[in-house]
Amino acid sequence: MKVDTKYSGELEIEETEIIFFKTGLPGFQEETKFLLIDFPDNPVFQILQSVQTPTTAFIVTNPYYIYQDYEFDLDENIMEQLNIRSEKEIVVLSIVTVKEPFQDSTLNLKAPIILNPVRKLAKQYILTEETYQIKTPLNPNAMGGR
Repeated sequence: MKVDTKYSGELEIEETEIIFFKTGLPGFQEETKFLLIDFPDNPVFQILQSVQTPTTAFIVTNPYYIYQDYEFDLDENIMEQLNIRSEKEIVVLSIVTVKEPFQDSTLNLKAPIILNPVRKLAKQYILTEETYQIKTPLNPNAMGGR
C-alpha cells in the first residue's frame, strides 16, 4: 500500500507496519493508524506518521536516550488495552517539539506513547503524577538533570 508522508514523500508500506491507536492521540482522535519511520543516519529520532493524513506527523524519540532515570508505572488498564504480556512488549516514546535552534527543543515526558511493537497497538498515556512536564528540555543540563 502507498502512504503519503510529511517528510519522506510517498512510501510503499506493508499493512503489517501500521500501528493502531484505538482512540487516536489527544487532539487527533480521528487519527488511528500510524507508521514509525526512521530518520536516515539518525538512530535517536523517528517520525510517527499518520497513515490517514500526510500532514499529521510527530518527531518522537525513546526518552531513555536522554533521561535514563525516567520512570513511571503502567496501570493494568493500559496493559490490557495494548495486550502487553511481558516487558519485551513495551516501547516508550516521547513526542519532541522541535525548535530553532534545535538545542531548545523539548520532550513531552508527561504523556509518553506506549507501544506494543509485537501487536502493533499504541496509546498516549497521560501521567497523573507531577514529576514530569510536557515541555522538558531535550538537553537535561538545561534544567539541572530534570
